[in-house]
Amino acid sequence: MSSLKLAVFGQAAFGRDVLVRLAEAGHSIVGVYTPPEGRRPDPLAAEAESSGLRLFRHARFRRKGAPITELVDEHRALGADLNVLAFVTVILPSEIVDGPPHGSLCFHPSLLPKFRGGNALAWQIIEGEAETGVSVFRPDAGVDTGPLVVQRGGVAIRDHHTAASLYFDELYEPGVAAMVEAVGRVADGSARYQVQDEAAASHQGLVDDAIAKIDWSRDVVALDRLIRGCDPNPGALALHGGEPVRLFDGRRVDGTPSGPPGTIAALEDGRMIVDAAGGRLSIGKVRVGSAAKVAAAESTLEIGDRLG
Repeated sequence: MSSLKLAVFGQAAFGRDVLVRLAEAGHSIVGVYTPPEGRRPDPLAAEAESSGLRLFRHARFRRKGAPITELVDEHRALGADLNVLAFVTVILPSEIVDGPPHGSLCFHPSLLPKFRGGNALAWQIIEGEAETGVSVFRPDAGVDTGPLVVQRGGVAIRDHHTAASLYFDELYEPGVAAMVEAVGRVADGSARYQVQDEAAASHQGLVDDAIAKIDWSRDVVALDRLIRGCDPNPGALALHGGEPVRLFDGRRVDGTPSGPPGTIAALEDGRMIVDAAGGRLSIGKVRVGSAAKVAAAESTLEIGDRLG
């Protein structure tokens, strides 16, 4: 297989593992882009530094809607054949995305064209999708709309999955492998770019508090999906005594509700049992107001309290 000169954009463990696997495959990493330093060390940045790679840490690549010229020039000077976008949360200008001879490849945790957007994992659980997978595509001017290079499905979304566990337990390793495979296909000339079917496309916005807010008139199945889809961020949102209550580690359990939806029916094994329309929910952790996240039974909430 031919090797390519790669500019890697990304962050976190996913970006690091993609970088390591691409280097092991014989590709040359000419530059690594990560967000600026935060409170915790970034695994991709740490790997780049320990490997002696050129590391760039920019918060943004556009200013007042226009590309930052010096950053475009900086990227062009690397002479990359291909950009690899592994867990990228900033908007890159087209001058960078389309700059290398082979353009860019980007990872997405859904079976595109379904569930485009920045919170695809959460929405797949919230909407009750039965199966998911990973996609690698060549980005264009749209949001996750570019032609597909590699796609791997067949991953069942189970009743216990949260947005976090679906990613880390099911899609993380297939995603890394798909990125490496896609780069390999570009390198050896076997990449085939499949246009996405717009008739099958869907796009969901970010999961904010307006989406995360619990409506207790909804049935227990829908609420279970909402709580798991909003875990770990932003946390499904209820109210009690005027304070926000975030619910995490949720699941449906057997039992007939004994009170109105939202009523705390029991505290069992450190968990909180909440009545809902048509069933009951078991909540493992909560965050009340600005307090830290704690085991549900250790919070200030009590049996008989009703979440609004």
